[in-house]
Amino acid sequence: MSKSKAAMKVRVRRATKTDIPELVRLNHAAYPVLANENVVWGEAHLLSHLHIFPQGQLVAEFEGRLVGAVSTLIVNLGSNPLRHHTWAGITDSGYFSSHDPQGDTLYGADIYVHPESRGLGVGAALYAARRQLCKKLNLRRILAGGRLWNYSEHADKMSPHEYAQRVVAGEFRDLVLSFQLREGFEFRGVMANYLRDPKSHNYSSQIEWLNPDYREAPPLGDRKARIACVQYQMRKVSSFADFARQVTYFVEVAVDYAADFILLPELFTVQLLSATNTLSPQEGMRKLSEFTPKLNTLLRKLAMKHGTTIIGGGHPTKVGKELHNIATVYLPNGEAVQQPKLHITPNERHWWGITGGSTLQTVDTPVAKIGVLICYDIEFPEAARHLADLGAEIIFVPFCTDNLQSYLRVRYCAAARAIENQVYVALAGNVGNLPDVPNMDVQHGQAAVLTPSDFAFARNGIAAEADSNEETVLICDVDLDELKKAQTAGTVTPRLDRRGDLFRVVATIGSAEPIQHFVESDGPLGEQPELTN
Repeated sequence: MSKSKAAMKVRVRRATKTDIPELVRLNHAAYPVLANENVVWGEAHLLSHLHIFPQGQLVAEFEGRLVGAVSTLIVNLGSNPLRHHTWAGITDSGYFSSHDPQGDTLYGADIYVHPESRGLGVGAALYAARRQLCKKLNLRRILAGGRLWNYSEHADKMSPHEYAQRVVAGEFRDLVLSFQLREGFEFRGVMANYLRDPKSHNYSSQIEWLNPDYREAPPLGDRKARIACVQYQMRKVSSFADFARQVTYFVEVAVDYAADFILLPELFTVQLLSATNTLSPQEGMRKLSEFTPKLNTLLRKLAMKHGTTIIGGGHPTKVGKELHNIATVYLPNGEAVQQPKLHITPNERHWWGITGGSTLQTVDTPVAKIGVLICYDIEFPEAARHLADLGAEIIFVPFCTDNLQSYLRVRYCAAARAIENQVYVALAGNVGNLPDVPNMDVQHGQAAVLTPSDFAFARNGIAAEADSNEETVLICDVDLDELKKAQTAGTVTPRLDRRGDLFRVVATIGSAEPIQHFVESDGPLGEQPELTN
């Protein structure tokens, strides 16, 4: 079969979780020497890639066999996109937690092809797919580092820069750089200590492909969001219809102010128990869960009718035999995304029998990427950091607190999360009392929208806050472009200045298998060649 006919049979698609065992074997087959040194992909790496940036993980099939793969992430290199870096530094040791959905550069972390399939055009197909992805996402460039594959044969005669220049001039053929040049990349320089590799003496080329279809992003100041935080008065209701009228009223007030997001408090549905006779707090929570279908129908219809996104607080919901506290995000197109409360307080566990969930995800809305952390969850820094790493711009915190000290725990931690992760954090809680409902006697709340602490925002880090313990709707505008600008060029840039070399994170959120970050024993070497003739 000719090479051109073979290339026509190469099919590139998005990688899936079921591909992972075969991808591990493929990587070992492609680089057996590196496998002996434990510098190829492991399952933990590939799981992390799929979890963080699934559309950037591609595989190639030939006649039904998986024969090649490519791994990419999006990065933000600030005002100097061609600054030198290391492979481990830019990829967070291969786990891609440095992925920045708001960045403008697609980074080529790895490409590998089965030895028996080299010469069939697999590498070219994968590079073409990567260029197509760059265009689809409207990214400015593709950047990669490629080991100077044959430099060890010339190191005693010339510098790595001279070697690379002579490859560019066509005097030498380098198995990596020569192929990349044929694929339309431009040589931008040599980087020292890119990765540990005796063949290249740890040197790599820096290559760049500029997207000819790139469109400049709208000017700063065009991306704004209006948030409505409902400070909800708990009162006795006679029926679900009575409750629905109250909820509809608050949603319509927010809509009258053209709110993009409407945040309802945690457990605002507990007032439904005032219309029932319950024997115990646990019985009450399980009784409340029976209203879940009606609640979903109500809030879904309101979101669709008014073209807004409603964050439905937290509501007890049966999941198998367990009872979870779930906040559902209702999108204008009718979709609904559930976010369970992860961390359960001793009070909730003892009195209500609530069990913590085990998934955490961002939600793409028409205006911004958001995340939800219910009350106690905001007191755990790793949860907010995880959402920020996934690209959340606003974290919504529905809460339910009964006294000032409980509220301040939520409030102070929310302020810290806004500063640490350079995101907006919006809070909404209940006020008033339900004297006839066990374990929900009184409420203390103050809605607020909190910001990073920098010149682009309010001096005290508070975009807006309501009067405490008064029924109201807090309306606040936030500037998403200023947020992005602060992340890369603020007075401090904690998103960029994290010390991944010092701190390790292990996350199992959203996956049955653990996703480990910063594990020293198995960091792959990165950009690897497709060896064509």
